[in-house]
Amino acid sequence: MKTVDLLIKNAGELVTLKGPNHPRKKQEMKNLSIIKDGSVAISDGKIVEVGKNLSCKADKIIDASGKTVMPGFVDPHTHLVFAGSREFELEQKLSGVSYMDILKKGGGIFYTVDKTRKASEEQLIKESMKRLDLMLLHGTTTCEAKSGYGLDTKTELKILKIHKMLSERHPMDIVSTFLGAHAVPKEYTADEYVDLIIHEMLPKVKDLARFCDVFCEKGVFTKKQSELVLEAGKQHNLLPKIHADEIVDTSGALLAAKVGAVSADHLLMSSEQGLNAMIQKGVIGVLLPGTPFSLMMSQYASARNMIDLGLPVALATDLNPNCWTENMQFVVQLACLKMKMTPSEAISAATFNAACAIRCNDTIGSLEPGKQADVIILDCPNHMFLPYHFGVNFVETVIKSGKIVSTQQ
Repeated sequence: MKTVDLLIKNAGELVTLKGPNHPRKKQEMKNLSIIKDGSVAISDGKIVEVGKNLSCKADKIIDASGKTVMPGFVDPHTHLVFAGSREFELEQKLSGVSYMDILKKGGGIFYTVDKTRKASEEQLIKESMKRLDLMLLHGTTTCEAKSGYGLDTKTELKILKIHKMLSERHPMDIVSTFLGAHAVPKEYTADEYVDLIIHEMLPKVKDLARFCDVFCEKGVFTKKQSELVLEAGKQHNLLPKIHADEIVDTSGALLAAKVGAVSADHLLMSSEQGLNAMIQKGVIGVLLPGTPFSLMMSQYASARNMIDLGLPVALATDLNPNCWTENMQFVVQLACLKMKMTPSEAISAATFNAACAIRCNDTIGSLEPGKQADVIILDCPNHMFLPYHFGVNFVETVIKSGKIVSTQQ
């Protein structure tokens, strides 16, 4: 009988998400491959066996009777590193001022850019570590992090270097994205700034990020400008992502298909033509229900229609000063209650499909032998309880790469 480092046994529901290793659509999203009274054996940071009544000894055993065991959440869209907060904007939102109007008045991104440019590296690390701790506490074990609160070469480089330091210091894995094209700084026209991104920033950041992103939106970057940035990023081996069709339909979904983006994110206003183009080119739709919630919008992304069309969708927090949540459980709840996703679809979108959206699905996103042992134990009887009982933290234990890194017991 073999001995393993850690054995989780007797899980009321062991949600493995075992299945095909590609972004999952419609029926595939509904199949969580659940094992009742299941067990997971872990050694050397990897999953070695999954099933029932595993015949192995363990240095440590966790009895998960009556609980739900599943892969750690993957958050594929965050703006992790920033300084300051913008709670004073809430009253403006409550009085009906739109986000774009707040931006024009020097608020929004520009306020955060000013604070982030002035912040020391130590301050940014300290504030970001606190956010990472909260994410981990709520069950997120891997996240994507974007730059974009520098809007100058020096600060964009600083943020990307901090991503690397945070990933080294914190248990969570961080995948880095360059989002220099987050807004147009006041000292440039949009075309001038795009030129700066292409000729100065990209050559310097190319080794510090995996993806290149752009905020393609009315009043920010046009479809043409966005395409220039993403194509230039590809020349530096940065995979394209895009903030698409959040406020108005700028044909961002169509552009995502054209440039072969890994994902198009937001998609509140995307046309069916754009969604179908994404399906044809294998682009994942990353949905961020926390954003319309925080903006008090009546419209959310049409997740039900997207899934029924055959688009693979993922979920993310959009953690940033305008949508400040570190909690993927809350995002799952919003996905079900506001976007009509089923619990199984939402969990698939927050784990395996989210891993696909940052090209990490070979190693994380499901509980299968050979994969990294990123596991969470929830103090609830089944996966359907997660969106049903909202407003609490169900995560009792977080295991990252085979090590217990957080426990509420």
